[in-house]
Amino acid sequence: MSIRSQFFHRSVLCSIVTPAAALAQADVAQLPPVVVTATRTEAPADDIPASIDRLDGAEVRAGRAQVNISESLGAVPGVLARDRQNYAQDVQVSVRGFGARSTFGIRGVRLYVDGIPATLPDGQGQITHVDIGTVGHIEVLRGPFSALYGNSSGGVIQVFTEDPAGPPRIGFGVTAGSDGLLRLATQASGTGGDFGYVVGASRFTTDGYRDHSEARRNLGNAKLTWRPDTDSRVTLVANSVALPKAQDPLGLNRAQFDTNPRGVDPSATTFDTRKRMNQTQGGLVYERRITAEHDLRLMGYTGHRGTEQFQSIPTGAQGSPLHPGGVISLARDYRGLDARWTWKTRLLGGPLDLVGGIAWDDLDEHRQGYQNFDGTTLGVKGALRRDEHNAVSNNDQYLQAAWQFTPAWGLNAGLRHSRVRFRSDDDYIVGTNPDDSGQSAYGATLPVLGVMYTPNESLHWYATAGRGFETPTLNELAYRPGGQTGMNFGLQASRSRSAEAGVKARIAGWGALTAAVFQTRTANEIVTLGNTGGRATFQNAGATRRTGVEVGWSNQWQRHLQAQVAATLLNARYKDGFTTCAGTPCATPNLTIPAGNRIPGLARGTLFASVGWLPPLGWRGGVEARYVTGVFVNDANTDAAAAHVVAAAHAGHVLQLGAWALGGFVRVDNLFDRRYAGSVIVNEGNGRFFEPAPGRTWLASVSASMKF
Repeated sequence: MSIRSQFFHRSVLCSIVTPAAALAQADVAQLPPVVVTATRTEAPADDIPASIDRLDGAEVRAGRAQVNISESLGAVPGVLARDRQNYAQDVQVSVRGFGARSTFGIRGVRLYVDGIPATLPDGQGQITHVDIGTVGHIEVLRGPFSALYGNSSGGVIQVFTEDPAGPPRIGFGVTAGSDGLLRLATQASGTGGDFGYVVGASRFTTDGYRDHSEARRNLGNAKLTWRPDTDSRVTLVANSVALPKAQDPLGLNRAQFDTNPRGVDPSATTFDTRKRMNQTQGGLVYERRITAEHDLRLMGYTGHRGTEQFQSIPTGAQGSPLHPGGVISLARDYRGLDARWTWKTRLLGGPLDLVGGIAWDDLDEHRQGYQNFDGTTLGVKGALRRDEHNAVSNNDQYLQAAWQFTPAWGLNAGLRHSRVRFRSDDDYIVGTNPDDSGQSAYGATLPVLGVMYTPNESLHWYATAGRGFETPTLNELAYRPGGQTGMNFGLQASRSRSAEAGVKARIAGWGALTAAVFQTRTANEIVTLGNTGGRATFQNAGATRRTGVEVGWSNQWQRHLQAQVAATLLNARYKDGFTTCAGTPCATPNLTIPAGNRIPGLARGTLFASVGWLPPLGWRGGVEARYVTGVFVNDANTDAAAAHVVAAAHAGHVLQLGAWALGGFVRVDNLFDRRYAGSVIVNEGNGRFFEPAPGRTWLASVSASMKF
């Protein structure tokens, strides 16, 4: 074991034991139980045989910019969330090693906002439409039970808007910071009779840390509730996000990163790489208590997302009559339904909860490709080179059970059957460009079984096992290898088997402790074949294995002094060798990846720690630090982003003046001005792997709210 690895392992242990032991005799506030809904019924998190964390909205917002969900997810064990400083590509989120290969958006992890999918039926998701200013809480589910959400469920992240409560309230906030960051936000909430509402809107602008990384984003969210009677609740959720401008600085190669991390590759400015996007969606949820034992929930949603992205594809490559061009234009219309029945009964003297449901999701995509030049002018939409209509749908059925068959023993089980269908109709049949219409279908039956032993109220032991699967997304199917036209329908779904064992303890004087060991084995892993200019092709490799340990600890003293630690060790490797492309251009795979290489884009270890004094009124502040090990950037493991430690601090004050609540804070990130890669672009064919993180930055925010 290397000296660095020994240091990390000891740090994980000391960071948990030392704070607890040193402060065990202090005036300790009893931590309240955490209630979650990740298994589709409300239950204390400690009673669920799975790794699950809940972040409250106040925790998510405390001393933060409230721009990206990645700001707070780093405090969850097993989650690697990276702000790429690139709003043309969204944040990178991986859970226990799933999702790291995504070149943009979030894949391999299921996303939900107020119970409405933010992951499309093909497994590709994004979460830019969340207004963090109105978030009530976030739940993060990891491990085998994630498979009960269907396709691409390496983990599940659910965001819930706060529920309407109390008299009408309106609030405003202004946040400014380094590199031209400016966020203007407003929220309103309240209840009146049987109606309630929470609405929020924000405008975010930044000049960007790097050259050619300016961005503008507008958000609007609304959650309306109505109780027609004491047994029913209707919730309407609507949101809109517009990204009228997001420059794409691309990645940097090693020499560029070492010389000028704020710079860009010349191709970014030559082709004016950029993205614009707009999305509007709405959903309706009807919940009805039929009897004391039976509940019904019906959910429907629909939405539209439009995207236009300019890439740095050389004009020479686009000269081929078979090339799809360097501008991607997508228009996506999607919708879905979910019907769920819950039955609470008893079996052999113990409580039994049964949940059964069906889910249907549908996506229609109009994909077009254009040349990213017109004559001698580069970075503009030119001639049409691709035109097709794609459709994806899934039909799922699921059944779950939770049975407490003795006071100390509980059993959770579930079964989900998923069927995902892809179809493509080619409308661009010109010259030698053939008709590339086609279709494919994937199906899987996903069982999960978990058992929990509770010797006393403070201690819970559990073990869980299950199967999962992951289909390729439309973006991964979009390009065939070797410059061939049409969709890559030869890709197969990846299959996985996961097992986990853990303990959850909540002991006075020591706080709340969770620990889990896990292993996931996959077959037909989907891996990058080639990735150039923001365009990737994929293939199926053989088997992989992800083995790891997660530890989380939190406590509070004197009611307001809070501390938290989250640590993860992950060993993710290819178990079978395969061949891939060594660079660009590449018509045939020409590089052998040996068995035993590490899966790129994943840190072998992360450690997060924070301490804060966070009363609801008065002075408040905190410090936090994060350590991330080195991350390989390609399957060949020939280069890596170096390990780094970064720290941050924030301080502020909240004041109550009659009906007014006034607050403000300042924050400094990367206190010691470290130079490091905040994220990497896995297997980038030109060697432009590195996306630099900012140096020392500052942030200042003021807010005001009034209750009527």
